[in-house]
Amino acid sequence: MAELPAHAERNRESWDADSDAYQARHGEQLRVDRPGWGVWQLPEAEVGALGEVSGLDVLEFGCGAAQWSIALAHAGARPVGLDLSARQLDHARRLMAVHGVDFPLVEASAEHVPLPDASFDLVFCDHGAMTFADPRRTVPEASRLLRPGGRLVFCMGTPILDICWPADAEHPGTVLHLDYFGLHRLEQPDTTDFQLTYGEWIRCFRDHGLVVEDLIELRPPADATSTYRGPQDLAWARRWPMEHIWSVRRGEGA
Repeated sequence: MAELPAHAERNRESWDADSDAYQARHGEQLRVDRPGWGVWQLPEAEVGALGEVSGLDVLEFGCGAAQWSIALAHAGARPVGLDLSARQLDHARRLMAVHGVDFPLVEASAEHVPLPDASFDLVFCDHGAMTFADPRRTVPEASRLLRPGGRLVFCMGTPILDICWPADAEHPGTVLHLDYFGLHRLEQPDTTDFQLTYGEWIRCFRDHGLVVEDLIELRPPADATSTYRGPQDLAWARRWPMEHIWSVRRGEGA
């Protein structure tokens, strides 16, 4: 593995340490038989962000225990799971055996992927690398890995969420706390997260041959439940977008 920058080393150590507890806490919600997006697990069958995946070469960009990739393998895709955390990949191997599928797992940073150019039709993640790695590095890597016409699709928290969440609070609030124009690297208690302004996201995509097709702002239903968030956060997410899904496509001539 290539030498990691400090933020990646910090995140790997955090995920290796927390992986067992994370899967025990959230694994039951992350259902292979009903893949869903974000902390509220809004069903892909309703959101439709990925569309038909049968026959596609797919890279999950920060796969964790690979629940999504297992579901896509059952749907006829040819997935590869990439994650920086060895312990998360241990959980992925366990679940793959349970569900009777087998596909490659790669322990590496999404900022420096040891795979050839133009290997995939789809690069995607649900939080994963696009939250915990620097988009100024992951976006060009995703573009490099995509074939012409291929898509990058990823779910993450919104800039609105980040600027409304005080550093010392457990929940987002209703006033602005962070500078919007200062968004990039967000130091959390255990991890380093990343975010860009909307304009910078679009420029970053464009600079690397990617065209925005959609931005799906996720709104959970009033009766949604989550192992990640409680009623206070549900009320917030019903008023403002807590998470969204970017869908961008690599140009045919890029």
